[in-house]
Amino acid sequence: MKSLYTSKDLSLDSNLNHTIGGKAKALLGLHGTDWTIPRWAVIPVEVFEQTSGQNLSNLNHEVKTYFGSGAEEKLYAVRSSAVGEDGSHHSYAGQFTTRLAVPFDQLQSAITEVRLSTQSDHVKTYQSALDITHEIQMAVIIQEMILAESAGVAFGANPMSGDTNHKTITSVWGLGEGLVSGLLEADTFTQVNDKVTSQIATKTQRTQSDPINGIITQKLHDNIQNQPSLTDDQVSKVFDLLDSVHSVFGMPQDVEFCWQAGTLYLLQSRPITSLDPSQRGEYTLWDNSNIIESYPGITTPLTYSFILKMYESVYVQFVKLLGVKQSVIDQHQEIFANTLGLIRGRVYYNLLNWYKMLSMLPGYSLNAEFMEDMMGVKERFDLKETFQMSKLQATWRMIRLIVTIVIQHIKLPAERRKFDTHVNSVIQEYTALNLDTLSAKEIIGKYRHFEQTLLLKWQAPLTNDFFAMIWFGILQKMTTKLAPESPNLHNALLCGSSDIISVEPIRLLIDLSRSISSDEAVKHWFITHSPEQVWSQFMSGHLPQVNDQIQYYLDTFGDRCVGELKLETRSYSQYPESLIAILQSYVKNGITSQSSNTIEQEIRNEAEDTLKLALKGKPLKRLLLGKVTAMARSLVSNRENLRYQRTRGFGMVRKLMVALGKRWADDGQLATHTDVFYLELDEILNSDGSLDPTLLETIEARKSEFDTYRHQEKPQERFYTYGSDYSDAYIYSTEKLTVHPSDQLVGIGCCPGRVKGRVRVVDDPTQIQSLDGDILVTSSTDPGWVTLFPTVSAIIVERGSLLSHSAIVSREMGIPCIVGVTGLLSTLQTGDVIWMDGSTGTITRVEQG
Repeated sequence: MKSLYTSKDLSLDSNLNHTIGGKAKALLGLHGTDWTIPRWAVIPVEVFEQTSGQNLSNLNHEVKTYFGSGAEEKLYAVRSSAVGEDGSHHSYAGQFTTRLAVPFDQLQSAITEVRLSTQSDHVKTYQSALDITHEIQMAVIIQEMILAESAGVAFGANPMSGDTNHKTITSVWGLGEGLVSGLLEADTFTQVNDKVTSQIATKTQRTQSDPINGIITQKLHDNIQNQPSLTDDQVSKVFDLLDSVHSVFGMPQDVEFCWQAGTLYLLQSRPITSLDPSQRGEYTLWDNSNIIESYPGITTPLTYSFILKMYESVYVQFVKLLGVKQSVIDQHQEIFANTLGLIRGRVYYNLLNWYKMLSMLPGYSLNAEFMEDMMGVKERFDLKETFQMSKLQATWRMIRLIVTIVIQHIKLPAERRKFDTHVNSVIQEYTALNLDTLSAKEIIGKYRHFEQTLLLKWQAPLTNDFFAMIWFGILQKMTTKLAPESPNLHNALLCGSSDIISVEPIRLLIDLSRSISSDEAVKHWFITHSPEQVWSQFMSGHLPQVNDQIQYYLDTFGDRCVGELKLETRSYSQYPESLIAILQSYVKNGITSQSSNTIEQEIRNEAEDTLKLALKGKPLKRLLLGKVTAMARSLVSNRENLRYQRTRGFGMVRKLMVALGKRWADDGQLATHTDVFYLELDEILNSDGSLDPTLLETIEARKSEFDTYRHQEKPQERFYTYGSDYSDAYIYSTEKLTVHPSDQLVGIGCCPGRVKGRVRVVDDPTQIQSLDGDILVTSSTDPGWVTLFPTVSAIIVERGSLLSHSAIVSREMGIPCIVGVTGLLSTLQTGDVIWMDGSTGTITRVEQG
C-alpha cells in the first residue's frame, strides 16, 4: 500500500480523498510558485488509519524512490501536519513534536514520535483553553533537511494590529530551531511603508545539525557575533516572499525560511492567527450554483452592469412587497446595489447581502431558521449590524405581512394577465422599430424608455416566484410526512404539466422535422447542405413547405437560446443558421414525432396512487393535498412561463445594444460592433450618443482581461472571501463544498426514473446535435438546451435546484433528472457507465470510460 504522497500526487487528487492536514495543505498551495521549497512528501491520515499506526512497510523504498540518489545518506525533517494545524483560527504552534536532522534509518521511529505527540498533556491543555473538543487527526510530513547558514521567521503584518504595511523578520545564524525555541538572540528587520529598519543582536551561539547527535548548539566566532545574519539583499527577498505568499493565500502569513548557498528556502507558511478578523475585511460567501443557469461561462461588462441594475430593482421591489419600509431600503441602498459579483468574469450571488436583505423582513426575528430555510440561505452570518426589530414590532409587521400576502395571492392571476399584456404591448412596439435608421443618441433614448417602461416593473413575476417557493415547499413537506419512504413524490406530482412554454420550441422543431421528412427529396437536400446554404434558400422563398413555420419559430422563440440572458450572446433571430443546424440534427436523427405524455402521466399516476394509500380514510387531508398540488403546479409552470417574458425583454435590450454597437462602428467610434459589450451600462448612458474616445483604451484592456479569464480554471461554485481579496487561495478553495466518494455521487432528485447508460459530458450544446440516448451530464442548463432533451435518456446537472429550468422541464417531459450534484464534472467523464436514480438523487459509476 502506498504511504508517501508527493505534491504531484496530491495535485492530481482532484476529489481530495486524502486528509493531509494544515501544514501540508499550505505547502501544496505553494506548489507551482517561483519560490524554492525543500523536497517534501506527506503520509495522509488515511494511511495511518489503514495500518492501525504500525510501521509502514513500503516507506523506506518510497523515500529512496522520491528523494533520489543518496536518499539513505540525507537528513530529514519530520513535521506534524494535523487537521486544523496552521489554520486561520488555531495554529497549534509548537504543540506537536518536530524531529530535525533525522537519519534515513530513524524515519519510522521519528514518524511514530510525531504522531504520538497528539496525546501530550500540553496539547490537551491547549485544546481545553481554546475549547477545542474534536479528536486530532494527524498526517506527517517528511522533508529534506536544509543545512542552513541562516534562518528565521517573518510576519506579513503586525500580529497585533493587522497592519499589512508593517512587516517583520527575525533571523539567526544556523538553523531556525534556536529562534523558534527562544533560546537564541535574534536580529530584527522591520519594514513600515517600504522603509526598512534593523536591530542587530549580539549572537553568541547557533544551532546546527549533526549526523550523530542530531541538533546541537555551537559557539559562534567572535568576528560574526555582531554581523547581521541576513544581508540587505536577503532581507529584501524575504519581504518579497511575504508579499507573494499573501497573494497566494489571500491573507498575511507567518513564514519560516532559511538561506543556504545563496538560495532562499521557504520551509512553511501559515496564517497569522492572532489577527483580528476585521483586519481581513468583511467575510462574504459567493455562490453561483443557481445563477450560472442564467449566466453560464464568461459574462461581459455590459451584461454584468446591466443585470446588476436589474437585480437591484428586483430586490427592492421584493422587500417592499414583503413590508420593508422605504426608509430602511434607502438607508441600506448599497446592499441592494451589490447583490451580485463578477469574479474572474463569472457572475456570483453575494450571499452576505442576501442574508442582510433577509434580516430586514418582518418576522425574521420571530423565526430566523424558518426564513433562512425558505430563502435557501445555508450559512448564518455574524452581521456587524442588525435590521431586526423587537418581537412586538415584528409580530405586528408579521400580521400586516400575512394580510398583504393573502391579498397578493388573490390578485396574482389578474396581475399575471396584466403583466403579460403589458410585456406583449411593449415588445410589439419595439419590434416595429427600424433600429438601423436610428442615431446612437436615439437608440440610447429608446433603451432608457424601455428600461423605465418594462424592465424596472417586474412585480408580477416576483410575486409568482415567492408563492411558487412557498407552495412547492409546503407540497414537499406534506408528501414527505405522508410517505417518508418516497422522498420524491412532490416532484412526481408535477410531471406532465403541459402548459410550460419552455417545451414549446421542441414541439415546433418536431413539427418542422416532420414536415421536411415527409418529402424525401426535400429531406435529402435539407440534410446534405450547410446551414448557411439552407438559410439562403429559405430567404429566397425556396422552402415553401416550412417557410411559415420557420418564420413563426424565429418570431416567437428567436431569443430563446443558450445564454439567452447574456447580451453578448448571438441569438437565433440574429444568427438563424444556428437554428437550421439544430433542425438538421432532428431530421437526421428521425425525430419527427413527439412522445405522448404517457411516461410523465404514469409517473404522476404512480405518485398519486402512493398518496391515496397514505390518505385512505383521511378525506380532508386528501382534499388539502389536492389543493396544494394544484397550486404548486400552477405557480411552478407560471414561474417558467414568466421567465420567458424576461427572455423577451433581455432579447430586446440585446437588439438595442447590437444596433448601438453597429452605429458606433459605422461612425468609426468602435473598431467592431461587438466592442460595445466591453463597456459598462453607465458609460453608455452617460455618452449622450457620442462615445468618449478615452474609453477605447478601457475596452482593449477589458478585452485582454476577459480573454485571460476564458483560459483560466473556473472558480469554485461556492467560496468565501475577506474584503476585496479575490486571490486564488479563496476562489479555488473547496472548503465550502461537499466532497463525495469518486464512484458515488448524490444530488437533488427532480424527476423519478432509474436509468443505466453511458455518460456524455457536454460543455456547449451548440457543438452537438444529438446525444443518441446517452445521459446528458453538464454544469448547468438554460432554456436554450431544451432542443437536446429529446435525444437523451436522462439529465444530470452539477448546479441548480428543484425549481431550476432543467428540473421543471424534465418533469414536464418525464425525463429522469438530478441537479445540484457537487463534484459531478470532476468525477464523471464521457464514456463512463452509470446508474442514476431520479427519485433518490443517487448516481453510481459501474464502469469507467
